[in-house]
Amino acid sequence: MTIELGLMLAGMLMIGFLAQWLAWRVKLPAILFLLLAGIVLGPVSGVLDPDKLLGSLLFPTVSLAVALILFEGSLSLRFHELPGIGHAVRGLVSYGATVTVLLLALAAHYVAGLGWPIALLFGALGCVTGPTVIAPMLRTLRPNERIANTLRWESIMIDPLGALFAVLIYEAVVSRQEGHTVGIFVATIGSGSVIGALAAALAAFLLRRQLIPEYLQNYAVLAAVLLAFSVSNALTHESGLLAVTIMGIALGNMRGVHVDDILDFKENLTTVLVSMLFILLAARLHWPLPHGTLAAGLALFVIAQLVVRPVNVALSSLGSELNWRERALIGWVAPRGIVAASVSALFALRLDALGVPGADALVPLIFILIIGTVVLQSATARPLALWLKVAEPEPRGLLIFGSDEVARAIGKALVDAGFRAVLADDDWDGIRRARMEGLDTFFGNPASPHAERYLDLTGIGRMLALSTHRERNSLACVHYRQEFGRDKVYRLRNLTPLENTDRAALSENLLAPPLFDEEMTHGRFAEMLGQGWRIKSTRLSASFDWPHFIEQYGSHALLMFGVEEKGRLWVASARRELEPKPGWTVIALVPPAET
Repeated sequence: MTIELGLMLAGMLMIGFLAQWLAWRVKLPAILFLLLAGIVLGPVSGVLDPDKLLGSLLFPTVSLAVALILFEGSLSLRFHELPGIGHAVRGLVSYGATVTVLLLALAAHYVAGLGWPIALLFGALGCVTGPTVIAPMLRTLRPNERIANTLRWESIMIDPLGALFAVLIYEAVVSRQEGHTVGIFVATIGSGSVIGALAAALAAFLLRRQLIPEYLQNYAVLAAVLLAFSVSNALTHESGLLAVTIMGIALGNMRGVHVDDILDFKENLTTVLVSMLFILLAARLHWPLPHGTLAAGLALFVIAQLVVRPVNVALSSLGSELNWRERALIGWVAPRGIVAASVSALFALRLDALGVPGADALVPLIFILIIGTVVLQSATARPLALWLKVAEPEPRGLLIFGSDEVARAIGKALVDAGFRAVLADDDWDGIRRARMEGLDTFFGNPASPHAERYLDLTGIGRMLALSTHRERNSLACVHYRQEFGRDKVYRLRNLTPLENTDRAALSENLLAPPLFDEEMTHGRFAEMLGQGWRIKSTRLSASFDWPHFIEQYGSHALLMFGVEEKGRLWVASARRELEPKPGWTVIALVPPAET
C-alpha cells in the first residue's frame, strides 16, 4: 500500500507538471489540462481512485490545500489599489458580482433543480474568474489596453472577494443544515474573523521586527496559516476558511510588512498544490454523472455565457469610458478558475457528509462551467476581438529589465520615440528614480510568478535585458524568449567576449543576441554616459543620410535603434547590423558636443 501510494503521488506530480507545461506552451489556463487529466485518470480509465488511495486523509488534505490557495489569493488584495482601478472594475467586483451571484443562483434553482442553499453557493462560486485563467488568455487575446486592464484587475480583485463571499454563504448553509441559530452563525463568522486578524497581526509583528530570520519567514507564515485554519475550525466548526481568507487580506494590507517574497513562495507552492488537487478532485467525479446533471450543466454554462455575463458587464460599465465594442468583448470573456474548482470540491465533500440535497451535483456543474468557459472563450475571444476591432495591433512596446541610469536613459529614448517602455526591476531605488522621470515601471523580478499575475504586457512585444546581474539577465532572456519569440529578446553584455570564460561564452550563445555591438557592455555604456555622451534621436533624409550623420558625430557614434517611416522598430545587435535609410529615425549614442 505504501509503495502504491508513493508511486501514485509521484505519478500525479509528474502528470501535474506535464499539464502545467502544456498549458504554458499553448498559452491556455493550466486548470483545463489538470481537470482533463483527472477525468481521464479517474472516471474514464479507473486508474486513480482518490477515496481509496487516501482514505480518511482525503478531506484533511483537500482542506489544508484549499486553505493555502485561499490565503495566497487573498494576500494579493490591496485596498489602496481599489480607488485607481476604474469605474467599470469597481462595478464588476461589487454590485456586478452580486448580480452575477443572484442570476446564477436563479438559473441553478430553476434549470438544475438545486435547492436554494446549493444554488446560492453555485452562484457565489460561479462569479469568480481569477488571474490564473485570465493572464494566459490575455496573452493570446491581445486586446486593447482598456480591455486588458479591466479584465486583469477584475480577476485580481474578484479572486479574494469572491472567495470571501462564497465562504460566508457556505457558513450560512452549514449553520442552517446543522440547525444552528443566527447567533451561532454570527459567532462562527466573528470567531473566524478574529482568529484570522490575530494571526495576521502576530505574523506582522514578528516580520516587522525581524524576529524570524529571512530564510525561515516563508516557513513561519506557512505554519501560521495552517495553524490558524486548524485552530479556528477546532474552536468554531467550519470557520477555518474564513480565518485564512481574513488573515491573507489583513496581512497583505498592513504597512511595513513586505509580503512579495512570501507571495512568490506561496505561488510556487500553490502551483504544486493546484496540480495535485485538481487531478484528485476531477478523478472523484462519478461517470455517468447523476441523471440530468450534464444537460443542466451545459444549460447553465450557456446562460452564464450569453445572459449573466453580458448583463453584469452592461450594468457595471454604465458611466464608464468603455465603448460598446469594448463592453461586448469584456462581456464575452470570463473564464472560471482555481477558486471555483477547489472550493466547490471542498464544500461538496462537507455538504454531502451533512446530507444536503444537491451537494453531489455542485462539483460537476462547476467543472462543466469551468471547462466550457475556458474552451469556448480561448477559441473565440481573439477572432471576436479582431471582428470588433478592439484587438491590439502588432505589439510595439518593450519590456526593459533594469532600472539603473543605463536602463532609464534607453527607456526614456524609446518613449520619446513613441514606443511604450516598461522598466521592471526589484531595485527599489532605481524604480523610484524611473517613476520620478515619468517612466512606466514594475517593481519586482519580471521572470517571477508575481510578474505573471501583475506585470501588464499589453502592447509589449520585445524584451531588453539591461540589468547589472548577468545571471538574472540570462534567466529573463530564457523566460521571455518563449513569451515573445527568440528574435524579440536582447541583452546588454555585462562582460566583453574576452572576459567571458569558455563555458559562459557557450551559454551566452544559447540565449539572446548582444545589444548594439560585440564590444559594448553595460559598464562601458554607463561610463560613456558619465563622460557626457548622450542618446540622440535624428530623422534622416535624402540630404542628411546615415553617412552624413556619422560624418557629423564621428565614427564612434553607436547606433542603437532605427525606426522606419511606418513606425517599425529595428534593434541594432551584434548579430544584425542596421543600414538606416532616408526617412528613418535613428536613435544613437553620440559623443559630447565639442566646445
